[in-house]
Amino acid sequence: MAYTTTQHGALRRSILWLLIILGLGAAWFFWGSGMDTVPKMARMAAPATPVAVAVAADGQIARLLRAPGTVTAPAVVTIRARVDGTLLALHFQDGQYVYQDDLLATIDPEPFRIRLEQALGQQTSRVAQLDIARRDLARYEALYRQDSVARQQLDAARAQVLQLEGQARSDQAAVDEARLQLGYTEIRAPLEGRLGLHQIDVGNLIRAGDPEGLVVLTQSRPMDVLFAIPQTRLPELRLARRQQADLPVRLHSGPADVIRAQGRLLAVDNQIDVATGTVRLKARFDNTDEALFPNEFVQVSLELGVQKGVVVPLRAVQRGASGEYVYRVTADGQARTAPVTTGADDGRRVVIESGLQAGDTVVVEGVDRLRDGSLVEIVTGAAQEAGS
Repeated sequence: MAYTTTQHGALRRSILWLLIILGLGAAWFFWGSGMDTVPKMARMAAPATPVAVAVAADGQIARLLRAPGTVTAPAVVTIRARVDGTLLALHFQDGQYVYQDDLLATIDPEPFRIRLEQALGQQTSRVAQLDIARRDLARYEALYRQDSVARQQLDAARAQVLQLEGQARSDQAAVDEARLQLGYTEIRAPLEGRLGLHQIDVGNLIRAGDPEGLVVLTQSRPMDVLFAIPQTRLPELRLARRQQADLPVRLHSGPADVIRAQGRLLAVDNQIDVATGTVRLKARFDNTDEALFPNEFVQVSLELGVQKGVVVPLRAVQRGASGEYVYRVTADGQARTAPVTTGADDGRRVVIESGLQAGDTVVVEGVDRLRDGSLVEIVTGAAQEAGS
């Protein structure tokens, strides 16, 4: 069948219009419903980021107040002489642990023993005079009843007795004073503790007014720790103390946060320091091993109870301009940002008050290479539950 020129032109125009319609349809497809196809394909083509993950789980964490503290001895005593004299002997070694009433040093007692003997001699003489005066008084009273002596003589005898009795009491005080001074020649420990380095050697003259003293005695069992907390945490602390009087306190050291000692809260200061806005606290530790040393700086954690909830590793929580968030791994292998609200933490784990549920998988390592929607590859073994 032969086509005319007019028929050929009409056919070409039909084919042209058909191509134009197909082209418009393709453009509408790509620019309309297919706008997300290119980004999705680009993401599918991007390599997955290797990460380590953990599974959020129900658990509980102690609510801690952390602060730096200073170890302080409950009692520090400078051992001083109470009388002047020559130091005859030291009965301790430097750094020795001593107990109450242990003999520490001896001062030459001879001058004080002589004074005691003098006082005793004076007292003996006075006792004899008093005895004679009392006998004379008894005779005068008998004679006065017989009207054989004047009233004036009787009164004089009574006055003599009273005078000698007063002198006898003074003599007794002098004897007690001399005996006390003699006792001071033995220097004894007033309490249990550890001695420092002695300041005076044997043979030297030791004086009662010496400011340095003989040696310093420090009580080391138990030991106290002083630390301060912000005044904003004071209501929380007072509420916890009403529920438990002896709140547990721990001391930490080193990058591994090793617990060095465990004790209890002893006291809270009665006023706030207006210069720093803090309140001072005192904790007591048994220190039976003497691991704590006076004036040592330590890290203190005061436990105010426990908080229950969803627990994840602390390193999973990130902080940005809009607040705290974590990367939650979805079922299709993507890391999605999830805003969270955190609660108590113990330095390793943290309670998530909102934003996560038990069983959610969160990224704990490799977060610095992630963006919202990044594909991830879990490179560790089975994820561990953070709440265990």
